Amino acid sequence: MRVLLVEDHAELADTVAIGLRREGIAVDVALDGHEALARLALTDYDVLVLDRDIPGVHGDQICRSLVAEGHDGRILMLTAAGSIEDRVDGLSLGADDYLPKPFAFAELVARVRALARRSGSQLPPVFIHGDLRVDPANRLASRSGQRLSLSPKELAVLEYLLGARGRVVSAEELLEHVWDENVDPFTTTVKVTIRRLRAKLGEPPLIETVPRGGYRI
Repeated sequence: MRVLLVEDHAELADTVAIGLRREGIAVDVALDGHEALARLALTDYDVLVLDRDIPGVHGDQICRSLVAEGHDGRILMLTAAGSIEDRVDGLSLGADDYLPKPFAFAELVARVRALARRSGSQLPPVFIHGDLRVDPANRLASRSGQRLSLSPKELAVLEYLLGARGRVVSAEELLEHVWDENVDPFTTTVKVTIRRLRAKLGEPPLIETVPRGGYRI
C-alpha cells in the first residue's frame, strides 16, 4: 500500500510518516497543496491522507479536483475542526472518511487500511491461500499454523501479491506500491526482498517468478 500524507506541520508529518512506515506502509509526504498535486500527478496512491487546512492549494480544492477527475485512490481528510457540521462538509466534498485532530495513531492506521481495502478491487481483511494466512492489520502471517517472522516490508510485499489474486506483478509495480520515493529504482531491492520472503515461507514454494513478467502467487 502506498500513501500520500499531506500535512503542513513538518514535525507532525514526519512523526506520522515514520509510524506508518513501521506498519509496513509506503509513505510520501507533501507539505503544501502545490506539492501534493505535483505528487498526485506522478503517482497513483492507494490512500491520500489530506489535511484540510494547508497552504498553497486548500485541501477542499484538492479533494474536489480529485473527485472530478475520477481519482481511484481513497481520501481520508484530517482537520482540527471536529464538529458534526465540519465532518459532513468534508464528506460532502467527496472525501471517503474524515478524522478530526488530535487523533489516536492506531485509529489513523485502522482507517487507512480500511480505505485501502476499498480502493480498486475489494480486498478481504485477512488473506487465506491454502495453508497460508495473512492478517495485515495485526501484522501477522502464518503457514500451517506456524507464525512467520516477517519484516514490515516482506509482509507488505506478501499482502500485495495476495491482493493481486494470481495476476503477475512486475518488480516496477511492487516498487511503486510497496516502497516510497526514497527507494532507488535501479537497485535489486525487490529481488532481495522476494528471496528473503521465499526462504521464510518455506516449502512448497508459493511465489512464482514469471520470466520477463514479475511475480505471482
